[in-house]
Amino acid sequence: MGKVTGFMEIDRQEQKYQPASDRIRHFREFTIPLNDSEIERQAARCMDCGIPFCHGPTGCPVNNQIPDWNDLVYQGDWELAVQNLHSTNNFPEFTGRVCPAPCEEACTLNIEDIPVNIKSVEQALADKGFAEGWIVPQPAPIKTGKTVAIIGAGPAGMAAAQQLARAGHTVHVYEREPKAGGLLRYGIPDFKMEKHYIDRRVEQLEAEGVTFHYGVNVGVNESMEDLAERHDAVILCAGAERPRDPGVSGMELEGCHWAMDYLVQQNRRVGGEPATNAAPIWAGGKHVVVIGGGDTASDCVGTAFRQGALSVTQLDIRPIPPIKEDKMAVWPYWPTKFRTSSSQAEGAEREFSAATLALVGEEGRVTGVKCARVDEKRIPIEGSEFILRADLVMAAIGFSGPLLDTYIAQSGKKLELDGRTNVKANTNDYKTSMDKVFAAGDVRRGQSLVVWAIREGRQAARAVDEFLTGKSDLPR
Repeated sequence: MGKVTGFMEIDRQEQKYQPASDRIRHFREFTIPLNDSEIERQAARCMDCGIPFCHGPTGCPVNNQIPDWNDLVYQGDWELAVQNLHSTNNFPEFTGRVCPAPCEEACTLNIEDIPVNIKSVEQALADKGFAEGWIVPQPAPIKTGKTVAIIGAGPAGMAAAQQLARAGHTVHVYEREPKAGGLLRYGIPDFKMEKHYIDRRVEQLEAEGVTFHYGVNVGVNESMEDLAERHDAVILCAGAERPRDPGVSGMELEGCHWAMDYLVQQNRRVGGEPATNAAPIWAGGKHVVVIGGGDTASDCVGTAFRQGALSVTQLDIRPIPPIKEDKMAVWPYWPTKFRTSSSQAEGAEREFSAATLALVGEEGRVTGVKCARVDEKRIPIEGSEFILRADLVMAAIGFSGPLLDTYIAQSGKKLELDGRTNVKANTNDYKTSMDKVFAAGDVRRGQSLVVWAIREGRQAARAVDEFLTGKSDLPR
């Protein structure tokens, strides 16, 4: 695919960033996209590798036909490439911006550390598709008369809604928040993905017949059983929002917060949405400590710098990973290696092999984080304790599963959970233990990537289509 000798003649080129000193002054996206000519050259690097691991199970959860649309871009047929991309991925402008690109790690050229720049090509295709008017609503020509309720308007719910609407079903999406997007809108900062991309997709879905109902908190002001009675099927796509507790004393101190409370508040602020009743969480002029080493923690780091933090330190209990992985041991799988996010590159201090022992304070307010070095079993080493100064602390060590005090509590024991407290359903039919109720995305599989949510939403849509009509032409 691409140019036969392209990978030998053309160097890998990546999108550049605005300088950190400039980008921390605003919350807009700061990547500088490649132009069309540069994108075509990058697509030309896709080699005829025989077995394209990039779009197999190790590379792309939605099975994007990466070599095919790379070849089309190289040949200059962008419109057909856009169609090909959308045949597997409903929202490539989302994944092109926020996906960590396991496809690039699985690329054959990554054996030499020069993978095809798949992510940039994907983003460019989606953006050009909208700019040229190639991406338009596709309403179903015939309606089935069946209605489906989807709980949650995150990427899983939106993908399922679009697929089912195009299959001819009447789709109603019930969302707790004032706008659609889930953690794409309220968790991921605008400097990683601006929210007008979500608004644009919502308009497309509405033109395809999807109806959004905002302010509906299922399990609080609406019951899932009532939704099931009013609809022929229900898909639960409510996400995994319950934060994982670090289990240390002092979280009750003023200045200590869950990461998502902090990110949601700032995203509402940037989006011009009304503030909640919670007290403002603001990093300006403060020494900030973020507990956790993942993407959510990194988002807190970037947000704190943009709010004017004096310093930001990130604590990671894991040992510092190797700078370079052993390709022969892990390729084409996702490797553990030292990575620096754009937010961390803005000036964060990173502490590895560091356990959080307690949050300390004076007069009810946090003043520091007590830490210790850990051994290979993550057990604190005696005598290695130290205290980091902190005026603001965010706990960002992931999510334990879906909220348990809303629709799950309301269902009694009708909605069965798995051993990790996620809603139990398999990936064959996505059925839960409740009649007519299906589950997809983080609520079923646990905390995961946007691309996995899109995959599960698409597959659950096919399962529901088969459930309602006995067959389905939707792709799996």
